[in-house]
Amino acid sequence: MSQLQRVCDYLSGNTYPGRGVLIGRTPDGKKAAIAYFIMGRSENSRNRVFVEEEGGIRTEAFDPAKLADPSLIIYWPIRVLGDTTIVTNGDQTDTIYDFVKEGKSFEDALRTRAYEPDAPNFTPRISGILERKDGSFSYKLSILKSDEGRDGFCRRNFFEVENPPAGEGRLIHTYEGDGNPIPSFEGEPRRVTVDGDLQEWAKTIWHGLNKDNKVSLFVRFIDLATGETEDVLYNKLK
Repeated sequence: MSQLQRVCDYLSGNTYPGRGVLIGRTPDGKKAAIAYFIMGRSENSRNRVFVEEEGGIRTEAFDPAKLADPSLIIYWPIRVLGDTTIVTNGDQTDTIYDFVKEGKSFEDALRTRAYEPDAPNFTPRISGILERKDGSFSYKLSILKSDEGRDGFCRRNFFEVENPPAGEGRLIHTYEGDGNPIPSFEGEPRRVTVDGDLQEWAKTIWHGLNKDNKVSLFVRFIDLATGETEDVLYNKLK
């Protein structure tokens, strides 16, 4: 069994995990937990905020005058379709949403996509989907990445978790750490804690992210019995 790490400790050990998707279950077992964060090194990447809309969130330029290239930084990280919540680090959110709406699968949607075309980094596309049913839930995570940093070769990895245990989750992020080019995430999603109430857990994640590179964080708890949601949103630029 992989080691369970406090989410703050795990994140604070990496100055640049990039963008991250975390899905798990609260300590009391009654709620699903989702977190999505973004970081940035360039002015263009850091010039962003999260905005809540239509039950999900979208990214928006904090200062539109400084927006250089919106293609990979303006998108919907979270969209909701009934009891299904989709969270990703790019416009594949819309691809998954459209496929699921048509009765197709998460995997089918992502087999039509690949890593981001941002050579030499070839940033991975990370995605998650959570489905609430009968007072419980299951979720899947995915990473689409270039094979050993080579363009034209895409590796598609999928991870599925049924009846997730209370008090923990799985975290997948784009980068192993800082670098040039930036090394892609390796291995399986990390096993991290979901501890405290919504406000406490969100604060723990936010404090764990590097203060110079963090940009925004969104955290949501979903009541498994009712589907009701509670949210916390942090934007470094306000």
